[in-house]
This record gives sequence, C-alpha cells and structure tokens, in this order.
Amino acid sequence: MNHISQISPLWSTMPLTKVEEKENVTPGAAFADIFGSAVEAVRQSDEEKSHAQYLLATGQLDNPAELQIAASKYEMSVSLMVQLRNKGLEAYNELMRISL
Repeated sequence: MNHISQISPLWSTMPLTKVEEKENVTPGAAFADIFGSAVEAVRQSDEEKSHAQYLLATGQLDNPAELQIAASKYEMSVSLMVQLRNKGLEAYNELMRISL
C-alpha cells in the first residue's frame, strides 16, 4: 500500500512575490500584466478554435468534441477578459469619484 504524504502549503514552496520585485514595480503594472495575459489567452484559444474548425471543415478532425471544447475555452477566456475590463473600469470610476 502506498504511503500518502501530507500536503505542503503552496506559499512555502512558491512565494507569490519576491522582495526585490516589489521595489521595481511601476504603478498599474500588475493589472497590465494580468490583462495582458488575459488577452494572450483569448488569442491562443481563438487560434485553437479556428484550427479545430479548419480541421473539421476539411474532414481531418477525428473527434468533433475537440471543436466544442476549443469553442468553450474561447468563450470562457473572452468572458474572463470582459470581466477584468469591467472591474478595471469600475475601479477607475471609483477613483474619479473621490473628491480631494
């Protein structure tokens, strides 16, 4: 029988940020990185979906469920990017409402 090892906390093995990185971060860079990765995920999932559509149209796709999976990934990545954009706009509008 295999021995089950205890699960170690994620933050002890992989720190979220390093102290050196915090000193060199420009304001807004974290949101820009997150939004940039969301845009890249949309681009990649669109390429996967388009490739699956091409393979289906040419009769080269063995499993038609792959097209549905690729389309769902694309839809989810677009939805995430839109939600990020909306949250960014909400935060910007809140900052604009602050009176100094």
